[in-house]
Amino acid sequence: MLDENQRFEMMKRLCAELPDAPKPQAKGGRDAFRSVVSCLLSAQSLDRNTAAASKALFALADTPQGILDLPEERIVDAIRPAGLYNVKTRNLRRMCRALIDEHGGNVPQTRKGLMSLPGVGRKCADIVLHFTFGQDTVAVDTHVHRVCNRTGLAHGKTEAQTAASLEARIPDGFLSDGHLLLLTHGKRTCRARAPLCPTCVLRDLCEAFPAILD
Repeated sequence: MLDENQRFEMMKRLCAELPDAPKPQAKGGRDAFRSVVSCLLSAQSLDRNTAAASKALFALADTPQGILDLPEERIVDAIRPAGLYNVKTRNLRRMCRALIDEHGGNVPQTRKGLMSLPGVGRKCADIVLHFTFGQDTVAVDTHVHRVCNRTGLAHGKTEAQTAASLEARIPDGFLSDGHLLLLTHGKRTCRARAPLCPTCVLRDLCEAFPAILD
């Protein structure tokens, strides 16, 4: 794995490489409830399908009690574009019940509190913490997970394991923009298929680069 100096150099280079990277937006915007619901719906769903499902659902209800008051079939029909709609409907209703019974209808502002909600994992919790509540944390999605494990910035078999590793290893000062930098690099250069290794600014630091050349 990369040592402390290499990790700092990696993040510094990404900052220089990606000054024009568009800031990602929170699913559901700045409204905490909409954000956590949209995050729940996004599992194994394309962004456009998640957006369509969220829009249809919020047109019917956009509060925990409002969603609980909906017949289950209406929720299923609304979120159908996001896929896994039966499982997501059950988790959504359970989450809304937990928000009301355990949190007074408010979305918790801690990772532990968010992850106690049915259907909310580490990635979803960190996305809500960072983009909705403005906390310095790096949400690890499939792109960030890939970049971390290829380069040696952090290691983990799952996104949650990588997130825990990255939290301890990301250099000071890069928590705020770490998600954006790693996400953009994963989409533009360190792609899942046909990564652009020969032109990558991290190639001399990356653990995977020598193997890819072979």
